[in-house]
Amino acid sequence: MDNDIYRIHDRHYIAVDCVIFGYEDHELKVLLYPRGFEPSLGKWSLLGGFVTKNETLGNAARRVLYTTTGLQNIYQEQVHAFSKPGRDPAGRVVSVAYFALIRISLQDFDLVRDHGAKWWPISNLPELIFDHQEMINESLIRLQKKAGMELVGSDLLGDLFTITNLKKLYEAIFQRDIDPGNFRKKILSLGVLHKTGIKDKSVSKKGAYLYQYVKNEEDPVKLVPVFKG
Repeated sequence: MDNDIYRIHDRHYIAVDCVIFGYEDHELKVLLYPRGFEPSLGKWSLLGGFVTKNETLGNAARRVLYTTTGLQNIYQEQVHAFSKPGRDPAGRVVSVAYFALIRISLQDFDLVRDHGAKWWPISNLPELIFDHQEMINESLIRLQKKAGMELVGSDLLGDLFTITNLKKLYEAIFQRDIDPGNFRKKILSLGVLHKTGIKDKSVSKKGAYLYQYVKNEEDPVKLVPVFKG
């Protein structure tokens, strides 16, 4: 078989970069680390890596997430391929961005510390290398679309939460205030939350009821218009 057609074309590196979203202190956050090699040594970067010869893109993204946070079976979604020539000064690198949703409390704190990684609020990010800010921007838009079509929260909040907790998460995702009455009415009308009968009394004497997601094995993902950003 004549393989000359492969030899005459340029070779490229394929990488993945992971926009890892978490939620803490009423803020949507992104996990960043100081880059450990040149170019841009020590500057803030998304966590990522090159795709090995035996990996798919998805497997590479899951590997990066696991070796960074210690978490598996986490929601990840491919966002976009970034291929502008010269985006990486060291070589011709095409990087595919993924976003992930994790509960910060479940991360392996030792792993995160060993990477020198830090959670940064989406509203106050440092200067990033290359086109990593663009990757975050694209990922946030994708997350907003997801949150607008299906109820998100369990990946970021935990199993039990109040309606106020959920509203604050949505405000963090969409980066603006939301009317509490309209939000509560809309969310409860979807029929995807179960009122547990347990109250969270950490914020008031009266307390607020905790809710959890209704698990429907026959239709595990219910796509419904939830919120318009």
